[in-house]
Amino acid sequence: MRGAEVASRAESSTGSGHPRPCENARPAAPPRTVAGERRLSNLPFELELESARMVAPTVRELAFRRVDGAAMPYLAGQFLTLHLPHEGKDLRRSYSIATVPGADGPLALAASHVEGGRATGILFGMAPGARVKATGPFGRFVLRDDPPCRYLLIATGTGVTPYRAMLPELAARIAAGRCEAELLLGVRTRAELLYAAEFTALAGREPRFRFHPCLSREAELGAGEHRGHVQVALAALAPDPARDIAYLCGNPAMVDAAFAVLTAAGFPSANVRREKYVSSN
Repeated sequence: MRGAEVASRAESSTGSGHPRPCENARPAAPPRTVAGERRLSNLPFELELESARMVAPTVRELAFRRVDGAAMPYLAGQFLTLHLPHEGKDLRRSYSIATVPGADGPLALAASHVEGGRATGILFGMAPGARVKATGPFGRFVLRDDPPCRYLLIATGTGVTPYRAMLPELAARIAAGRCEAELLLGVRTRAELLYAAEFTALAGREPRFRFHPCLSREAELGAGEHRGHVQVALAALAPDPARDIAYLCGNPAMVDAAFAVLTAAGFPSANVRREKYVSSN
C-alpha cells in the first residue's frame, strides 16, 4: 500500500490530477466534483476518537464521531483531511473513509505507522476521547453511473480502504447484473491484508466478485493468492478496454506501473481512475 505518511495524494481520471490523500495527505486545492459527489464546507469541524484498533501489524484504524452530532453525508471513496496540531502548527493529513456511507456508528480511518513520522506520533498515541479538527469530505475516487462493465479494483496497503467502503454498492450492482469486479490487493505478508475477511466473504457469496491477494514476501501461498506485484496479476486478468473500468489506489510506483499495463492494453485515460498515496514525514 504505501509505506509512509501521505503528504499529498494525487487523484485523476484523466492523468492530470487533483491532490487527494488517504493515509496522510494534504490537498493543494479542493477537487472538482463529479455527478453525485457530496462535499461539505471547507470550514473545520471537530471529531472525537471513539475507539481504535490495530487492523494490521503497522496499520491503526481510528473510529471518530463528530462532536456536534451533525450528519456527514459522503460517497464511498472520499476522504477527510485531519488538522493535527504539531509544534504550534497544523499538519494536514488526509485519509480515505473506510466505513460504508449511511451506516450507523463512527467513521473509520486507517493510518499506517511511519518510523519518525510526525502524524504517526499523534495518531498512534491518540486515546479515546481525544479531539481533532477535520475538513471534508473531498474526492472524486468514487463509483460512477457507469454502463455494464467489469471493475478492476487495484490497491496496495491502505489504498484498499476506499474499496471496503464501496462493498455494499458493488454487491448491489453485481446482483442487478450491472457489473462484475476483480479486487487485487498487494502487500508484503498475509498479515497486512486489510479487511480481507470482508472481501473474502463477498467473494464467497457472489462469484462475480473475485478477491486476489498479491503477496511479495510469503514463502507459501494459499488458495487464490498470487506471488509478486499487483500489476503482474492485473496483466494475467487480460484487461479489456471494451468492457473494463480500472481503479488504482496506493503506492505511486504501483499506480504508474498498473497504468502502463492498462495503457499498453489500449485503455483510454477516462477508464482509469487513479489515486496516489504520496509519502512525507
